Amino acid sequence: MGIQSVSIIGLGALGVLFGNQLSKTMPVSSLRIIADRLRITKYEREGVYSNGERCHFSYFAPEEKVVPADLLIFAVKYDGLAEAMVAARNHVGENTIIMSLLNGISSEEMIGRAFGQEKVLYTVAQGMDAVKVGNQLTYHHRGKLCFGDGEQGMISSKVRAVAELFEKTGVPFEIDTDMKKRQWGKFMLNVGVNQTVAVYKGSYGCIQQEGEARDTMISAMREVIELSKHEGVTLTEEDLAYWLNVLAGLSPLGKPSMAQDIEAGRRSEVEMFSGTVIRLCEKHKCPIPPTNTWLYENIKEIETQFV
Repeated sequence: MGIQSVSIIGLGALGVLFGNQLSKTMPVSSLRIIADRLRITKYEREGVYSNGERCHFSYFAPEEKVVPADLLIFAVKYDGLAEAMVAARNHVGENTIIMSLLNGISSEEMIGRAFGQEKVLYTVAQGMDAVKVGNQLTYHHRGKLCFGDGEQGMISSKVRAVAELFEKTGVPFEIDTDMKKRQWGKFMLNVGVNQTVAVYKGSYGCIQQEGEARDTMISAMREVIELSKHEGVTLTEEDLAYWLNVLAGLSPLGKPSMAQDIEAGRRSEVEMFSGTVIRLCEKHKCPIPPTNTWLYENIKEIETQFV
């Protein structure tokens, strides 16, 4: 039978981006967006748009009883994950596969503790330059979803089922058999890109060209390379070059999620990025990471100005 039904919680940039793609080929009743009633009213009244195209979604409140989904996708912010796991509970059954599009290196473990680690595939969203303002998502590069099992070297039936769905629905994807390293590589990129663009109040363009901002970004990324050795993941300069190449392909006018949050006066995910780097360095008794500490302090200072 394969995957017949998909539930998504979170209509930020990634939720809209991939939800809209799935909606083009899946029956309306088979794709469900989980949201509280206040958000549902707003979505239905104002619409949700992807590159100017109105998305056709079916919305379900958390308390509604539903048949569990074959695939559940978390596309919320890190600080909204705990609430989202409660809201999505009715969509999880014995055979539900779960994917998390969150940044960072910890959401899969958190979801696994709530629903069972055997349900969770590790996922990295990369290569997109989507910007969401209000109910409007715009992007030049859609990117892809890289996913695989938590155990290195295997390709499970769950991975194959998701790959078959994405093949049918036109979602760009890549299967990776070393997802822990992939996640740490994306974490390294996020630590550098998200925080640097937020502090320098720029766009991808400011770190795609030589200068102080790019130097800061690369310094922060190299601190993650050093840290990774203590976490059983050996990132190298080759990995740095790979992710810098991914960055080079993004629209210079695009902005990462943290920069969008800071501009909108929203609390950022700094604790998930430099906050995590600093805490893990303390855990392993590593030297204090100066660049990540500087970024952390600057972002926290910016956030003190928010109402």
